[in-house]
Amino acid sequence: MRFFRRLLVSSVCVVCAAGVASFAQAPNFNLGRTPSAEEIKALDLSVSPTGKELPPGSGTAKEGAAIFARKCAACHGPTGSEGKAPHLVADPSKPSERVVPTYWPFATTLFDYIRRAMPLNQEGSLRADEVYSLDAFLLFKNGIIQETDVMDAKSLPQVKMPNRDGYKPPPITEWKPGMPRPFKVEP
Repeated sequence: MRFFRRLLVSSVCVVCAAGVASFAQAPNFNLGRTPSAEEIKALDLSVSPTGKELPPGSGTAKEGAAIFARKCAACHGPTGSEGKAPHLVADPSKPSERVVPTYWPFATTLFDYIRRAMPLNQEGSLRADEVYSLDAFLLFKNGIIQETDVMDAKSLPQVKMPNRDGYKPPPITEWKPGMPRPFKVEP
């Protein structure tokens, strides 16, 4: 009886393995294609704290205010300190409130996040000039830069964020695109 039970289990395993092997060798239905080098490069959006990967372009707080009103206010509120999405502008009546632009250690991180993840359901649709303008607007509204400052690939990495000293640098010699950002918050 045991012999037949083992034979049955073995037979079922062989049949299942054969089915899996044949499925793995199924014909290619020519769905999709291999992306070109240019397409891959366009998707490599990582920007390091040094900002050497920032694209050409520029923007001001005034330009950013108009873009914010059109593309961001629906979720973050008209002033950036209300709405259901995270607050982006500190509310003076809540001095201990953490808002994204002042909490992050590098202004380049703000650029990287906005370009990669905003606006909701249209991620990656903003042009570099629009992202620089939104950065300038949020940095200005949080008292980090002046309204007339122009943000670009040269000036943005130079912005000293209020919480830069609240982060411990990663224990690696140099961050590279594709690597996780290993920053730890130090209270």
